This record gives sequence, C-alpha cells and structure tokens, in this order.
Amino acid sequence: MVELGLVRLLLLFDSRGGLTEQLAEAVAEGVRSVPNVELRYRRLDDAEPNELLGIDALIIGSPNWSGMTGKLKDWFDHSGDLWETGELAGKVGACFTAGWSRSGGTEATLLQLLHLILSHGMVFVGLPWTDAMRRSGSYYGATAHGEVTDGDREQARALGRRVAEMALRLATSA
Repeated sequence: MVELGLVRLLLLFDSRGGLTEQLAEAVAEGVRSVPNVELRYRRLDDAEPNELLGIDALIIGSPNWSGMTGKLKDWFDHSGDLWETGELAGKVGACFTAGWSRSGGTEATLLQLLHLILSHGMVFVGLPWTDAMRRSGSYYGATAHGEVTDGDREQARALGRRVAEMALRLATSA
C-alpha cells in the first residue's frame, strides 16, 4: 500500500541483553537513509500484531537463544489471521539476530525468522556476501556475536537500506 510515494516499513525486534537493539538501531539508520520510507521502529513489548496491516516491508530481530525467543514466536502466533488471508503476501521481509556465542545457533535463529517471513508469503531480502562475513554476519541477515562491532553495524545498515530500496521498487512497479 503506497500513498503519495511513501513506503511503510515495520522494524520489529525483541531484545533482552541489548545486543539485538544495538543492531536494530543500525538497521534503522539504513532504512532512514532511503527517501520516501516511513520507519515504524518497535520493541516487541510496544507492538501489536495488527501493526502488520498496512505495511510494505517488515524486518524482524530476535536475540539468539538457540532460536528466536518464545515471546516473539507467541507474538507471531497471533498473526495467523494475516497468514490465512495473505495480507503480507508479496511484501518485503528480512531478519537479524545477536547473541553471545558465534556457535550458539545464530543461523538457526535466522532460519526460524526466515520461516516466519516465508510462511506469510513475503519476499525475503538477505545480504550479499562480503569479506567481513568471514568474521561475523550471514547472507540470511545481519548478526552480532558477543558485542556489536562496527562491521556488524555496517551489515545491519546495509540490510535496512536493501529492504527499504526493494520495498520502494516493488511498490512503484505495482
């Protein structure tokens, strides 16, 4: 739904120890760098599933607890009506995660978040390979391990920018 050339993007995240929120802030910077995109920045506790209505793109973040948090999963369980009606089908989606251990299931968390996006029929946007991914990151989405580095922030900004640009492209081509 594009009104007056404006695309609406919901950045939704759960954060327990602050790492995921630090990545969310960098994702938001990337989104804000793209003109004609309205960012709705929401911590999970401050969001309702009905906010998924009327958006053109969604970026989901969760701490890595060897998978997404139960709280985030429960929140999305309440979006089942949108799944059945296809309200989010064809819209853009992406994800990110942060945790304390590089080998603690980061990719599993991203794949669970990816599943949420794909189950709603959304178009997934990841990250192209970069040399920085040898140390941190994933083509599934932005990541951080133990601390959020400048390289992690750059990946998160790139993810936000890519999703915003893709949402604009899809909205203007419809």
